[in-house]
Amino acid sequence: MEPVQEHISPGRRRPELVRKGLHFLIALAPALAGFNRILALALLAAGTLAYTVMEMLRRQGKRVPLVSSITVFASRRRDQGRFVLGPVTLGAGAFLSLAVFSPDTAAIAVYALAFGDGTASLAGKFIGRLRPSFLSGKSLEGSLACFLGVFISAVLSSGNIHRSIVAAAAATAAELLPIRDWDNIIIPLVTGAAVQFFS
Repeated sequence: MEPVQEHISPGRRRPELVRKGLHFLIALAPALAGFNRILALALLAAGTLAYTVMEMLRRQGKRVPLVSSITVFASRRRDQGRFVLGPVTLGAGAFLSLAVFSPDTAAIAVYALAFGDGTASLAGKFIGRLRPSFLSGKSLEGSLACFLGVFISAVLSSGNIHRSIVAAAAATAAELLPIRDWDNIIIPLVTGAAVQFFS
C-alpha cells in the first residue's frame, strides 16, 4: 500500500491489476528454490540485473521491446519520469529471503511479500474505506487483507498455525511502514526474522 491511499480511479485499475499480477509471480521463487536453490538465486540476481539495465536504457530513451512497454503501463503515477524501482526491490527481497533463511522460513517470507503486500495494496485501493489515524492513512481493509493473505499462504506452506500467525502479524506490521517500494525488501525480511525468532 501507499503511505496514504485514495481509491483508485477507473482508468488506473487495469494497470494496478497488471502490476500486482506481476508482483504475485514472485511466489514462484520458493518452488524453484526447492528444485535448486542456487539456480533460483542465480535467476533472481540475473533477472534483477537485466531489468535494471533495461530500465536504465528506457530512461535514456532506448526502449526495450515488451519490457519497457509493460514497465510504463504498470507503473504508478509517482514513478512517471523516474526509474521504476519496484521490480528491483521485489527481486532483492526474494533473493535475500532465499539466501538468509532456511527453506521453510524463506518460503513463508516470500509468500508474505507476494500475497501480503499484493493483497493489501489491492484491497486498500479498490475497497479501502476505514482509515483510522493509527494506520497513517492506510486502510483497515488493506491491513486485514495483508494479514489474511500471509496467514493463509503460510498455513498452506508450513501447516503450522503458530508460525502462520507470527508471520501474518509481522508482515502486517511491516506493511504499515511508509517506505514505498522498499517494503518489498522489509516485509519478507521482517517476516522471516519473526518466524525464526518466535517459532
